[in-house]
Amino acid sequence: MSTQENATTGNTTSTAAANPLLDFSDLPRFDAIRPEHITEAIATLLAENRAMVARLESPQSQVTWESFVEPLEDATERLGRAWGIVGHLNAVVDTPPLRAAYNENLPKVTEFWTALGQNLALYAKYKALKDSPQFMQMSPARQRIVDNAMRDFRLGGAELSDAQKPRFAEIQEQQAALSTRFSENVLDATNAYALLVEDEARLAGLPDDVKAAAHASAEAEGKPGFRFTLQFPSYFPLLQYADDRELRQTIYRASTTKASELGANPEWDNTGNIDAMLKLRDEEARLLGYRNFAEVSLVPKMAQTPDEVIAFLKDLAQRARPHAEKDLTELRDFARGTLGLDPLEAWDVSYASEKLREQRYAFSEQEVKQYFPEPKVIGGLFRLIQELFKVSIKPDTAPVWHPDVQFFRIEREGALIGQFYLDLYARTGKRGGAWMDDARGRRNRAGRLQTPVAYLTCNFTAPAVVDGIARPALLTHDDVITLFHEFGHGLHHMLTQVEELGVSGISGVEWDAVELPSQFMENFCWEWEVVEHMTAHADTGAPLPRGLFDKMIAAKNFQSGLQTLRQVEFSLFDMHLHHDHALQADGTVQQVIDRIRREVAVLIPPSFNRFQNAFSHIFAGGYAAGYYSYKWAEVLSADAYGAFEEAAANGHVLGGAVGQRFLDEILSVGGSRPAIDSFKAFRGREPTIDALLRHSGMAA
Repeated sequence: MSTQENATTGNTTSTAAANPLLDFSDLPRFDAIRPEHITEAIATLLAENRAMVARLESPQSQVTWESFVEPLEDATERLGRAWGIVGHLNAVVDTPPLRAAYNENLPKVTEFWTALGQNLALYAKYKALKDSPQFMQMSPARQRIVDNAMRDFRLGGAELSDAQKPRFAEIQEQQAALSTRFSENVLDATNAYALLVEDEARLAGLPDDVKAAAHASAEAEGKPGFRFTLQFPSYFPLLQYADDRELRQTIYRASTTKASELGANPEWDNTGNIDAMLKLRDEEARLLGYRNFAEVSLVPKMAQTPDEVIAFLKDLAQRARPHAEKDLTELRDFARGTLGLDPLEAWDVSYASEKLREQRYAFSEQEVKQYFPEPKVIGGLFRLIQELFKVSIKPDTAPVWHPDVQFFRIEREGALIGQFYLDLYARTGKRGGAWMDDARGRRNRAGRLQTPVAYLTCNFTAPAVVDGIARPALLTHDDVITLFHEFGHGLHHMLTQVEELGVSGISGVEWDAVELPSQFMENFCWEWEVVEHMTAHADTGAPLPRGLFDKMIAAKNFQSGLQTLRQVEFSLFDMHLHHDHALQADGTVQQVIDRIRREVAVLIPPSFNRFQNAFSHIFAGGYAAGYYSYKWAEVLSADAYGAFEEAAANGHVLGGAVGQRFLDEILSVGGSRPAIDSFKAFRGREPTIDALLRHSGMAA
């Protein structure tokens, strides 16, 4: 085994053969990991970590990086990697035994991390290290790790009184359990629902590949006809294409009431979980000396105060509103005059929008989709990355958790720099949405380089058999954008050159800047010299015609005003929920989102809409009081991409030194310095909102 691939194994090596979760010698052994391994592995690692903590609590004549930080990192990294594998499996191949083992061990793991964050002896040693002569001799990356650790100890309750700490620990455990329960309820409600349509005539307007997938789903369940679920690739085409209005209404209601009191099963209602989480977050904030949880959330972020975030969002709403009002007026007029839909209902919006797009720009999303078979898109994405950042991406082998999962390696000049798993298709037991997560980070320990590994997960429609012919998965252009987005996160993690675990890759990056590389990558989906290399018609193999691409460009900002206001609505709801709501006795979460919609939205959903009950980003995904990050970082990403546009005036968008500079100043440095410093090093100035407005078609 090469020293590049070998990780520090510690004293768990002897039991690794018996328990694959304790084997840190290389990649996770997904082919061998079973639910029954989890409790034993976590118990072993928690015992190992507690022993290490006890040793490090002892007095030291001199606290150094080598004697204190490194051994603590060694132990906690192993626990983090093992629990990360368990959490990943829980998200992508949920089964009753796996869920039971995860939930059994979640309180134990949470209790350990909470106790670690409150450990005054360790906190004192970080302070001693900060105050020592050695600190000024450390690399900037190590200095930032020490500073971040001290901040996290304060946020972890280390400065609380002994009387307060037990309650703080209870809050952390309860929040972890509620977050997991929230996610499980969304998954269970999604998995349990099925809409069976036996009369094919009711599916008029639906594309053939969508019908084929629905028919295959019904066959797999031993049912006649066509089966639709609440997984996005299954239900959204009904909203977008089905001529049958009643069908659209049925699936819309099912989707927007899942995991709520209006859903199919009261056991999956997340209303109580949301209320409980908000109360606990508010209590946590007050214990730490803050007025609300939004203030706590912003401590490690770029934005300074909730008021600053709210002002940013309201300014964006004000700029977008005239465009959104125009979008909605056009849509209602078209729906009434051309489609006979009056009034325009929520379940009509996607359908009418697609029809209007087809009429105005003379193409449909379904037409475009035929040119984006998944293997060709993947090849085009890899070609872009290889040209931009001078790396090679090659197929690789590793144990995987599902036959659909692919595995690749990234090399530079023949040397391994990173690897990634690609899990692209929706399936039962897999959490919805798209995300990137790290399997391990880049780290140099005693001259042995550990290279980073990432999970890249999407929920696209799986390949289907149409008329007896196996066809590759076909991606919508929105799917392509999603893939590029998640890969941007992956590049941030895998192309880092920082070798200190706490700030390599995405580690240590401010949450409201972490979307910069992901949203930056989306821009390339609108560049002809990129798109032309990742298209081939599913039937003929012909590339996307330039004329059709030009129509896509013309339609790029179709309804961008409505889309921007929708994101602002979600962001303001999240921020107000954690800033000035805190579940007052006379208010409910529903009343908060209703008030926000009255203030900023132009398209108000029906009263039964329970969007918040499946808003996993803020209740199960780490974005609490941080959903604004998408728009905040979009200012940075659009401005950063502006440098490529400026360079393209003298050549092409992939040429020159701009890609290398983006690699050097943004991707390579990870979290080793403040994100604003990285942006200014790349762009040579502070960010401005101009490029975002221009890209969105909302420039003055």
